[in-house]
Amino acid sequence: MLNNIYLKHETKKQIVFKFLLVLGLVSLYFLFLIFRYGAKDGFLITTITWSFFVLCTPIADAGFLLDFPMRLITKIRMLYSEILVWIIAILINLYAFFFLPSVYQKTFILKVFHFILEKPVPFWIIIVISAIGTFLSVYFGDELIDVVSHKEREKHQKHKSKYRFFIFVFLILITIILYKFILDKLGINLSI
Repeated sequence: MLNNIYLKHETKKQIVFKFLLVLGLVSLYFLFLIFRYGAKDGFLITTITWSFFVLCTPIADAGFLLDFPMRLITKIRMLYSEILVWIIAILINLYAFFFLPSVYQKTFILKVFHFILEKPVPFWIIIVISAIGTFLSVYFGDELIDVVSHKEREKHQKHKSKYRFFIFVFLILITIILYKFILDKLGINLSI
């Protein structure tokens, strides 16, 4: 599957390592959930957790699990396959939210995710910020495949400050959401 180019060029080695790392982490998480909840629920929880990382983080690591192999096989840029990844993640959550809402109570991450999904205003801003960050991340990922060395990464050099800004805004927003989530769970209302 991987030819010698992906093992020789520094940028491509980095992207292969990232893919294998994410694949390994998701696989371990999946195995843990199968052991804890059984195959059916383990798969469902893993899938919805994957969709959380697609929709609610500004880094394309979760989507990268599909983007990278699609780029290798079809040569379609990851920027375009990420659109498909987002559609899949949204459809998974539409189904789970309306037909299997109890699954969101299985893990802390899914409880926070459900909290975000339940309150479009103001918490869907995290999804908007994540979308911007994710697509910048994938834009940079495509460039990693297109070049041989990090010195050639013009797009990354040109836009990295914007990307860092969205990561910073994301971190502030997720902190606020987690704070609000914990206060709600403890029954504390700070409204005046």
